[in-house]
Amino acid sequence: MTDVDGNIYHTVTIENQTWMIENLQTTRFNDSTAIPMVSDSAAWATLITPGYCWYNNSDTLPKAKSYGALYNWYAVNTSKLAPKGWHIPSNKEWTTLQANVSKYYYISGSLSKILAAKTDWKTTTSNLSVGNDLSKNNSSGFAALPAGYRDSTTAHFKMINNQAVWWCTDVNTAKTARYISMVYNLTTIERAYKPYQCGFSVRCVKDSI
Repeated sequence: MTDVDGNIYHTVTIENQTWMIENLQTTRFNDSTAIPMVSDSAAWATLITPGYCWYNNSDTLPKAKSYGALYNWYAVNTSKLAPKGWHIPSNKEWTTLQANVSKYYYISGSLSKILAAKTDWKTTTSNLSVGNDLSKNNSSGFAALPAGYRDSTTAHFKMINNQAVWWCTDVNTAKTARYISMVYNLTTIERAYKPYQCGFSVRCVKDSI
């Protein structure tokens, strides 16, 4: 499928869900209005309106496009970020994904390896973690890449090749929303809440018919 910018995404169907294999990289909402690109650190850290950026503010870096863009929560919360017919998943939908891959692609003790791509992750000797023997990753076809993130306080870019972080639609307080994370030296899928000003990746799931 394609987004409003014409970017092409591959998809994978796992049980009753169809997911994009790549992170979102659109620079426009699905009504064709532009999403402001915010490179200045001070502006990003205080932003209370939609914004996006590329890791290290460069879309020409190796892997920048395949890693996708980083969006703040205000962009996610417009309900116009995902291509039409798709949406940004809730925590419940991520939980369903985990249950489905556990059922069909189970690796004892490591949900993260089932979802992580076979390339780009920092390596580690920690048994069954994402970075341990990358050839055993991605039995599900989800192909999660370690795109890193942009910090909310300093607006610094962090953890590329070490961590994948995606927004969910769930809000905790007036200032924080839930994210899903995978780290190269862990076996688990991590969940927590972070401020709206964080820059995280976005994966989309297809609307139910």
